[in-house]
Amino acid sequence: MTAAERRAEAKQAYDAYIAQCPSRKLLDALSDKWVSLVLTALANGPLRYSDLARTVAGVSQKMLTQTLRGLERDGLASRTVTASVPVRVDYRLTPLGTSLLPLMAAIKEWAESHIEDVELPREHYDAQRDGEQSGRNSG
Repeated sequence: MTAAERRAEAKQAYDAYIAQCPSRKLLDALSDKWVSLVLTALANGPLRYSDLARTVAGVSQKMLTQTLRGLERDGLASRTVTASVPVRVDYRLTPLGTSLLPLMAAIKEWAESHIEDVELPREHYDAQRDGEQSGRNSG
């Protein structure tokens, strides 16, 4: 079997519907809101940690640090330290991270443009559930 055939066979072996498939961990990481927001924040080029913290409003220092470490570990972002006073740390997308950007940007844009379409069914669902809960509690 040639190397190309082995790679093709290995690719077919990855199936996220199989519980042990390693792609599930990647899907789990990519579905995190902070991951999508940090990736899209880095779309226009490198940013310092403090710039990312300002851009991604509401992210705690702990979550931003964890998110950046995860992105770096997965090869989606890189960290560059420049010796200066104070030390300068910049984050940028890697080519792999850049290849993911169109999907993440599309999901972010979809969420922004369809949130009103989702809020009404959510309110209806929650009101129904609340009615069912109060009916059970009073009976």
